[in-house]
Amino acid sequence: MFGRFSRAGTGSAKWARAGAGRIAMGVADMDLPGPPAVGAALRVRAGHPAFGYPVAEAADRVLVADWYRRRHGVEVDPGWVMLLPFAPGTAVRLLLEAVRPLSGPAVFVTPEWGGFARVCGAAGVAVRELPLLETGDPADPYRLPLAEVAAARPGLVLLSSPHNPSGRIWPAADVRALAAAAAPGLLVSDEVHGDLRHPDAGAAQPVAVAVTGGAANVVTLNSVGKTFNVSGLPSCFALVPDAGLRERLAAVMAGFGLWEGGLLGAVAQRAALAEGGPWLDGLLGHLVRARELAVGALGGAVLARPQSSYLLWLDGAGLGSREELLTERHVELADGADFGAAGSGRLRLNFALPLDRLRTALTRLTCE
Repeated sequence: MFGRFSRAGTGSAKWARAGAGRIAMGVADMDLPGPPAVGAALRVRAGHPAFGYPVAEAADRVLVADWYRRRHGVEVDPGWVMLLPFAPGTAVRLLLEAVRPLSGPAVFVTPEWGGFARVCGAAGVAVRELPLLETGDPADPYRLPLAEVAAARPGLVLLSSPHNPSGRIWPAADVRALAAAAAPGLLVSDEVHGDLRHPDAGAAQPVAVAVTGGAANVVTLNSVGKTFNVSGLPSCFALVPDAGLRERLAAVMAGFGLWEGGLLGAVAQRAALAEGGPWLDGLLGHLVRARELAVGALGGAVLARPQSSYLLWLDGAGLGSREELLTERHVELADGADFGAAGSGRLRLNFALPLDRLRTALTRLTCE
């Protein structure tokens, strides 16, 4: 199922960034075929000549709640679900508008997904970046700086959960503590990699709105984009327990000419959540095999053994810089500096490839 696969001629941003003759391992999407059910559903819908304004379907809210019950064993009220026709990063930006004026800075840890810094910069809000507490143990590489977050008196806390770039699953107790540290400000937990928990992770993925008991100051963001490799069809869903915040977010969206619901993105989401479970189980087995190949080949350069998703956080000291690897080894990785000050000198590798191509890339990276 996840053998040979080519993205040639598909307009891939990932491969365009890497350039000809190089293996692209930087952008966080997968060089693996998506679920057949999604393709089938899109072909059926595209065959109908009606492409007018769509509406958010109540059944799709229930489907999201059912997904959390089936895959995570937690209860989510369908009334919390907002069906959004754009990517999670856009949802973060609009949530910032919905909670203005902030009572304190927007706080996030570093290293962290660079989109948080970009979104906060575009919104013109004060930012406080706090370094994660490093343990030096790849099996448990980072701890959240909970006391420092509380001391910053944040108006908003942004968290990638599981952690991007390390793939660490945060303990549920730490997510609850972070929500308490954020209060009365909002905790936005970006869980777009959360459905990609490895079968041998040894920990459950905490769904922030569930582990905090539906706290009014917590929002979970998720999407089928990472899970089912459909990020080119933008959509996401926000789990928003607070009715007032749902109303404010809807009003902000209306101000930008946006509303709940979508067309092809919604079709892909519906098919993925309803029928994509068996495909996802197969994918997770492939990702574990790919992870073991990459960790075994890169050895001491591995800073964190991921519990989720397909990203490997590396020390660049023994490998080289992104530019050196690009020009000398013909492999494109993400520069750790893109993840904040604490990422300097580090690299992020995407191992979601067919195994033969991954072996080729690892040989290039480790050759003397």
